[in-house]
Amino acid sequence: MNALAEAAVDLTAIEANVRTIGTAADTGLMAVVKADGFGHGAVPVARAALRAGAGWLGVATAAEALALRAAGITAPVLSWLHRPDDDFAALIAAETDIGVSTVAHLHAVADAARALGVPATVQLKADTGLSRNGAGERDWPEVTGWARKFELEGAVRVRAVWSHLADADVPDSPGLSRQVTLFEEALALARAAGLDPDLVHLANSAAALGAPRTRYDLCRIGLALYGVDPFGGNGPGRYGLRAAMTLRAGVVNVKRVPGGTGVSYGPEHVTRGPTTLALLPLGYADGLPRAAEGRAAVLLAGRRCPIVGRIAMDQCVVDAGDLPVEIGDEAVVFGPERDDGRTQPTVAQWARWARTIPNEILTGIGARVARRYRHDETELS
Repeated sequence: MNALAEAAVDLTAIEANVRTIGTAADTGLMAVVKADGFGHGAVPVARAALRAGAGWLGVATAAEALALRAAGITAPVLSWLHRPDDDFAALIAAETDIGVSTVAHLHAVADAARALGVPATVQLKADTGLSRNGAGERDWPEVTGWARKFELEGAVRVRAVWSHLADADVPDSPGLSRQVTLFEEALALARAAGLDPDLVHLANSAAALGAPRTRYDLCRIGLALYGVDPFGGNGPGRYGLRAAMTLRAGVVNVKRVPGGTGVSYGPEHVTRGPTTLALLPLGYADGLPRAAEGRAAVLLAGRRCPIVGRIAMDQCVVDAGDLPVEIGDEAVVFGPERDDGRTQPTVAQWARWARTIPNEILTGIGARVARRYRHDETELS
């Protein structure tokens, strides 16, 4: 490890997760690589997912979609979060599908398509209960009506109707049944308006694994793609997912201190007796949440050791007790569950320590942390 800290990304794990989910869902898959592939690197993850059989890529923003195209990725891409005055012409020229939720967006996309002389491919999103993006029941007829008008004029092509689930990670949720019913109604209204979408998709990671009635033509997989159990399990659970990221750092300072020594700001932690403190060059600017203070730990010298004192912007302190720790030793902040008896933390555990979700931990890993990619034990970068 040449950098102060690194996030090692196992692309073989990404591929294995795509195959695992694809077998379970028995449908097409869209690999969601927004937020720089949940912090793993959008382009390497996208390529790995496509190699493993994913047919689509999903991103939030136009910039994310265009970055995939700039990297030479030609696979179908859906981009779904835009302002009405975004540069839709660039997305249309890049042959990117555009998620549309309002009449204002639909008009803007159609205007851009007419100016280019090329029809835009859109995917109409219905709000079935998440109350974020998507057209609600009152607006859906108008959205589908305008979509059909623009389709007849040759300005747009409606490829898909889709929505997003609110609580698919809760088994037997009554809300899930309600959303499926509303989605079916929205789909029927779209078809009654004369639309004939090629694709229908609703399922996210949790639904792809646990809710067969939501799978339709395509499942959008986000968290599970990266090997984290979307149902909140501590590790791979019954689905056999493989965590793709290992976050590690090298010890940059070691000191033996007596009992009664204050550690970090405050100090909010004082040593109870003689101990060894190891300094890691990772802090909240790198993605270690301060909310995990007092609970978080790392794997150091073969044992789980607590982070003590306040996590600072650039560094944190680990209490190694009497372990023989030296400068340059490697600490694992989180990684896959292991079967060799080592107790390195997982990202799911860090999320619980910080009282948040694994998504936030993964996407919070900062740009100062070097990314290194491995595939079948071959280091790629």
